[in-house]
Amino acid sequence: MKVLVTGATGFIGRRLTLELATAGYDVKALCRSTDHPYLIKHRNIEPVLGNILYKQSLARAMDGCAQVYHTAAMAKMWCRNPDEYHETNVTGTRNVLETAGKTGVERMVYTSTCGVWGPTIKHPMTEHDPRITGFPIAYERTKYLAELEVQNFVKQGMQVVTVNPSRVYGEGPVTDSNTVGKMVSGYLKGKWRIIPGNGRQIANYAFLNDVVAGHIAAMNKGITGERYILGGHDISFNDFFTTLQDVSGKQLGMIKVPLNIIELYSRMEWLKTRLTGLSPVFLPEFAERLKYDQKYCSNKAETHLNYNITPFAEGLRKTVEYIRGSKNKDYGIKEKKPGESFNILHHNSENNQINLICHH
Repeated sequence: MKVLVTGATGFIGRRLTLELATAGYDVKALCRSTDHPYLIKHRNIEPVLGNILYKQSLARAMDGCAQVYHTAAMAKMWCRNPDEYHETNVTGTRNVLETAGKTGVERMVYTSTCGVWGPTIKHPMTEHDPRITGFPIAYERTKYLAELEVQNFVKQGMQVVTVNPSRVYGEGPVTDSNTVGKMVSGYLKGKWRIIPGNGRQIANYAFLNDVVAGHIAAMNKGITGERYILGGHDISFNDFFTTLQDVSGKQLGMIKVPLNIIELYSRMEWLKTRLTGLSPVFLPEFAERLKYDQKYCSNKAETHLNYNITPFAEGLRKTVEYIRGSKNKDYGIKEKKPGESFNILHHNSENNQINLICHH
């Protein structure tokens, strides 16, 4: 069977193309550059040059495909042109849906995010819970609007299933979309020494292998029109770094930075951007998010899709081993693809400076 994966060089998309190709599918990998260093090379993977903003290139990519996995998205913290979020995440998704309908695609999986539910107060969110705050973060807002586009096409008879990964981590390139990889690699190099606030803020961490398997299960078993949270374990910053110390064998003293200092810095960055037009390092809406937990429940996916959750220590150990064994030691930002928005501080141990870095 021939399938298309959009966002094939992204953290989730690249691993998904490999798993599908290994399983015997003929995979067309949509990407904006067929020479991209993170494009998987495999005899069953065909790189296809294209962009979800251009229907003609989408039509060429979907030609002969029975299934589509739509993982591509705009996940940057800030854009000089804020309309880019809507164009990519909403209009781009609508283009994929429209083209899929016209080219005879039988079934589609749309990759959204747990960010559509946003922060949590007490209990982990489920697929049926309402959002408790507004949408100050453009990525989350436009991914929610994209889900509405999906539902409109489902009502017209299209077979689409939505999956909502939480904060994904695992064995893959340390890029801007690989938030946890940035933390782990920085820690292993002795440069990541900061914990925001008191360290008790909780986020949900999903192992990449589980999330990819969840995508494929959603295609094969998911109910049309339904959403499935593909999450993992709810872990505090304190427990995250305690576990990282245990699995890596590297003991670093961590510095806890009060949230009011982080908020002040974010406001200074916002003012800098307004006055100069320069890209901000951090923004107030992300500082505000650090005040809340992000806990999610994957029971529905476990029941309907036989979704399995890897123990956090095991997944983090594999992540550490991958990063330590990777020949690519350039851990700089390479791409801006789907991923959980996340913000933290970076400590430069060489000159004892504290710098804020935003990851998506």
